[in-house]
Amino acid sequence: MSYLEHSVKSVPSGFRKILHLNWALILLLIAVSSVGFLMLYSVAGGSFSPWAEAQMKRFLMGLVLMFGIAMVPIWFWRNVSGVLYLGSLVLLVLVEIMGSVQMGAQRWIDLGFMRLQPSELMKITLVMFLAAYYDWLPAKKTSRPFWIILPIVIILVPTFLVLRQPDLGTALLLLMGGAMVIFIAGVHWAYFAVVFAMGIGLVTAVFQSRGQSWQLLKDYQYRRIDTFLDPASDPLGAGYHITQSKIALGSGGWTGRGFMQGTQTRLNFLPEKHTDFIFTTLAEEFGFLGAVSLLALYALVIVFCVASALQNKDRFSALMTMGIAGTFFLFFAVNMSMVMGMAPVVGVPLPLVSYGGSAMLVLMVAFGMVQSAHVHRPR
Repeated sequence: MSYLEHSVKSVPSGFRKILHLNWALILLLIAVSSVGFLMLYSVAGGSFSPWAEAQMKRFLMGLVLMFGIAMVPIWFWRNVSGVLYLGSLVLLVLVEIMGSVQMGAQRWIDLGFMRLQPSELMKITLVMFLAAYYDWLPAKKTSRPFWIILPIVIILVPTFLVLRQPDLGTALLLLMGGAMVIFIAGVHWAYFAVVFAMGIGLVTAVFQSRGQSWQLLKDYQYRRIDTFLDPASDPLGAGYHITQSKIALGSGGWTGRGFMQGTQTRLNFLPEKHTDFIFTTLAEEFGFLGAVSLLALYALVIVFCVASALQNKDRFSALMTMGIAGTFFLFFAVNMSMVMGMAPVVGVPLPLVSYGGSAMLVLMVAFGMVQSAHVHRPR
């Protein structure tokens, strides 16, 4: 045994866990969040109030939560994953009953000190519960039809509740995140081919139902699809967001206009500049190089999560870590595609950068789970 190994083993258990944390991942999370603080300071006109300061406080709270969750053995989180999932479902039902309404959507529960968005919590507890299910299920039964039914129900029930809020973006993330865990668990590709064919049929039905008594989407959601297909058809109405977003993206060029020098942001042409469209503010001020740098940080977060999962011999830990990494990828991929006009505007925030309490805290809790899996992995 080397001197270093002996020194580590002689450290008390709690301190040893701190040494075993994935510190590279922690530094990356701090770096990405710092980009968010910088952009929130910029969009507020060079002020920490009202967004940057609040976001910093939430991030520090999230760091404390992440460290606390990381110290708890991973077997505990596996055992309570079902309870956490059911708790998230109950909160989604409570949103239907007593949720607060903003911008025509009923998605939040007012806790006084903050507004909780249960659908954000569901993104993580869904991944955990599916990982626990496939950890319990023998590998030979993974692709048998009977054992596919339960995970499909586990995914569809919260998806239906979120659609009723209505929140199409989060519903799609739940579907894709759940499907990702099922695929990683080893379910046969033929099931996904069937789902893909059904998806094509559903898209056809969505368009066919427009204007009918059985219309499947809200009118504003159809307008978002119209805007995605042809933003120029209503540049001052439904197409305003994406039109201004593309102007901001293009005006940044290679190196950007400079910090706090973005005209789209400074002159308030860009709506939702501190939430869903904050990436366009970054691209306008720091250009293509700044946007790619943020994308590189996101990619490194995914790489370190995947590397941790591949090294982990515990099936639940590996599946959960991969599922959280996949969900994180979907967050920024959908947001960036949305603001660049490559996908309909569905209201998905940019992870750790956009202003928002629930999204920030839930993501830090998720990475706490990743750290717990990393610290307590079999050695």
